[in-house]
Amino acid sequence: MKLSTRARYGVRAMLSLALDHGKGPIPLKAVAEGQAVSEKYLEHMMAPLRSAGLVRSVRGAHGGYCLARPPAHITLREVVGALEGSVAPVDCLHDASLCQRAPTCASRLLWERMEQAITDILKSTTLRDLAQQQRECEQSEATMYHI
Repeated sequence: MKLSTRARYGVRAMLSLALDHGKGPIPLKAVAEGQAVSEKYLEHMMAPLRSAGLVRSVRGAHGGYCLARPPAHITLREVVGALEGSVAPVDCLHDASLCQRAPTCASRLLWERMEQAITDILKSTTLRDLAQQQRECEQSEATMYHI
C-alpha cells in the first residue's frame, strides 16, 4: 500500500506548522520552501485540512496558516484521514458488495488486520511526536562529522 503524495506532503506541511507552533501564522510560501513542495499544491491540501478543523488561515500581510489545535492534540490519523480518506488497502473492506467472495475471503481478513495496524499507528502518533522526532533527526545530523 502506498500513500499518495497528497498525504505525504500534507503530513510534511503539518509537521512544518507543528515545528513553528506558537509563532503565529506561517506563510504558505515559507512552508512550501521549507518542505520543497509546490506552493500551489499545498494550497489544494489546506482546504480539506481546514475543513477538518486541523488548520486555520489568517488573512493579511502577516497572514498564513497555523494549527487549529496544539500539536499534541492532532493525530496523524486525522491528517491522513482529511487528505486521503480511508487507509484500507482494498476497497471491499468498506463495501463488501464490491466482491462476492467478501464473506468467506481469508485475504480480506488479512487486509482488515493491515488496515487496523496502520490506523493504530496513525492514531497513536501526534504532530508533537513527529516534531520531536524531527528535532532529534536534525540534532543527530548536526552532530555527525563527515570526512
